[in-house]
Amino acid sequence: MTAPVLEVRSLDTTLHTPDGRALHVLHGIDLTIDAGECLGVVGESGSGKSVLARTVLGIHPRTTRVTSTGQVLLDGEDLLTAAPARRAELLGTGVAMVHQDPMTSLNPVVRIADQVTESLTNRRRLSRRARRETATELLAAVDVPDPARRARAYPHELSGGLRQRVGIAAALAGSPALLLADEPTTALDVTVQRTVLDLLDRHREDRGLATLLITHDIGLLYGRARRIAVMYGGRVVETGPTEAVTERPAHPYTAALLRSVPRVTGPLRRTLPAIPGSPPDLSRPLPGCPFAPRCERAEAVCTTDTPPVHRAGPGRTASCHFPLTPLEKTVTATPATTATESAA
Repeated sequence: MTAPVLEVRSLDTTLHTPDGRALHVLHGIDLTIDAGECLGVVGESGSGKSVLARTVLGIHPRTTRVTSTGQVLLDGEDLLTAAPARRAELLGTGVAMVHQDPMTSLNPVVRIADQVTESLTNRRRLSRRARRETATELLAAVDVPDPARRARAYPHELSGGLRQRVGIAAALAGSPALLLADEPTTALDVTVQRTVLDLLDRHREDRGLATLLITHDIGLLYGRARRIAVMYGGRVVETGPTEAVTERPAHPYTAALLRSVPRVTGPLRRTLPAIPGSPPDLSRPLPGCPFAPRCERAEAVCTTDTPPVHRAGPGRTASCHFPLTPLEKTVTATPATTATESAA
């Protein structure tokens, strides 16, 4: 068996804000992604999905000091302990990211061709003609109509769907092994959402890309992600094959997310179920299970003790005192961690 392209081991991330607060955003994250595989990461806003992607990529707000412990292995190389020059070298070539809002991730005063080829021009000199020809090829590869003309355009001249395709082309320019897609269909209409996701699927299969697909809509992962990791309060509360997780959820939070998905069958007039309460305040961590204050199955032990990890076969886990699906309770060892600090 080949080693996974990405392996995250016991990852903890704390954000130190300028006003002196320490936000413990990620807690003991463990996940792997193989070449050509799509892992879906799902959870509501504030669950830590985007911070996970940014920690893997090594980019955080300049005004925030970041402390991470654990391991983030890209093809066996730990990105947390790599020198800044080495991490910069891997951006775009080893790992790349498709952001959720292409209007803010693209520079409004730089032509599309220069932005698409940025990861290439940072490593070798290209003539203006070579940049334009390369950008045209990349835009054509992501089905941008009239790519030669669009390469000379500015972001504001393109629609939201075309801007997102430009973002995908820029991410693919350096032929990365790992692609992080952070809610790539935000603010797009349904038909464009499907086009963008189909485009990501096609390039993942053709290029053998390991893909981390982040979304708050668990319905987007059907038929696209082979496995799902459900996050809540900075923790992975459930993982497993997509079909098993969606048909037989083990964690009450996963079940609540699934109940919130709109259905095309059933009564015409009905109120969508909502999860009561609010996500946890990361600046004021509480003991026990982070979902306990909102969980209808919570008991006293849920508010005091860290929930155990239950396992049922390879890759099927749930961190809950009372899982909905009967799983085998296990004790997992915590690997050695390495502390690093970065302020990208």
